[in-house]
Amino acid sequence: MDGPSGGCPPAATAAPLRPKLPLGIVFSTALFCGESAAAAVLCFSYSHSDDRFWLALTIFFMLCPSVLVQLTLTFVHRDISRDRPLIGLMHLLQLGPIIRCMEALLVYCWSGRQEEPYVTITRKRQLRKGYEVEMEQEMGHSERRLAMHRNAFKRMAVIQAFLGSTPQLTVQLYISILEKYVPVARAVLMGICLVSVTYGALVCNVLSIQVKYDDYKVQLRPLAFLCIVLWRSLEISTRVAVLVLFSTVFKHWIIPIALANLLIVFFMPWVQFWRSGTRLPDNIEKNFSRVGTVVVLCAFTLLYASINMFCWSAVQLKLADRDLIDKSQDWGRLAVYYVARLVENTALVVLWYFFKTDVYENICTPLLVVQLLLGYCLGIYFMLLFFQYLHPCRQLFQHNVADFLHCVCCRRRPPGTPLHLQAPYEPGVRHSIV
Repeated sequence: MDGPSGGCPPAATAAPLRPKLPLGIVFSTALFCGESAAAAVLCFSYSHSDDRFWLALTIFFMLCPSVLVQLTLTFVHRDISRDRPLIGLMHLLQLGPIIRCMEALLVYCWSGRQEEPYVTITRKRQLRKGYEVEMEQEMGHSERRLAMHRNAFKRMAVIQAFLGSTPQLTVQLYISILEKYVPVARAVLMGICLVSVTYGALVCNVLSIQVKYDDYKVQLRPLAFLCIVLWRSLEISTRVAVLVLFSTVFKHWIIPIALANLLIVFFMPWVQFWRSGTRLPDNIEKNFSRVGTVVVLCAFTLLYASINMFCWSAVQLKLADRDLIDKSQDWGRLAVYYVARLVENTALVVLWYFFKTDVYENICTPLLVVQLLLGYCLGIYFMLLFFQYLHPCRQLFQHNVADFLHCVCCRRRPPGTPLHLQAPYEPGVRHSIV
């Protein structure tokens, strides 16, 4: 990128550094093992009390996401055509994340002990005080293997959160309200599920930023991290509480409402794809047939719909695109989603308030209604705060949240005008970061 006076010196290539400790992999594995162990203890309790229905639901929401996690890790690492019997056995025993975590830690421990040739050079841009600085980084074999592990465990965290932890949390909270009692095992499981789904939503935010701004090196500041955690925890916990409260009164109506939420979001990307008239993407997996590609896309769309039923997915699915993701920042869709979800939550909790049973006679129900609605609105506030001030690539937005809310986009900057960023030029300084 040309500087203001002549030009910026080309980015230097430095030797590969020691990879970072894979804390995200360790944390995802700990959540997976903790949730499975807590669910197993609770299943043992249900079997002793002869609660077969709750036992079956708890086992289902423990095993179903576990199987999908094993398939995801195998798919990302491309182990189907490789001769690795120990890895395959561990996945069959539903212990794949443990052996993968140990493998990643071994790669990290052995990296840097001997000089290794780099595999490729990655070029990224970084925003610094209103300027773009181009960077070059050599990626060695160890860093490449760790990057594959990180990508696999990020997808595992999302699947575990929204296909396992969220429905598990919903079911256990429903049981607790009906029984008016929360044993220690159930409280521990619900706590782990809430942490898991919050972490999964955080990973969704990070993945969406990395996909939309693939040319930029993205780093979340601690304040941005805290803001996302508050936003997602409030949004998901209030949504789950509203659905559970409504289901305790309208047991037969919650199923069609949940199916409507799921199916509408599931079919929307497919309807857009069919209207576009394009062909199916052929970059999913070269060994897949057309039927296999459709199955993978349907599973991906189901995960997308499950996320949107409880919180904003942070991305828009676009099956006609090569990356399957719409990289544009659409404030309109974001606003429509949160307005519709707030209206739905308000309607559900108001209906629960007027038709509630004697189960809630010891609870101040008007205060609970206000707390739930304020909690969701507070989650929306933290979301707006993140996009307005703490988003790592907010300087690249043509219009920010304030522009959209005040409807003065055209007055502040003509639409379509790109943001011209220039790298600072200082003689003798090499602008490279590894």
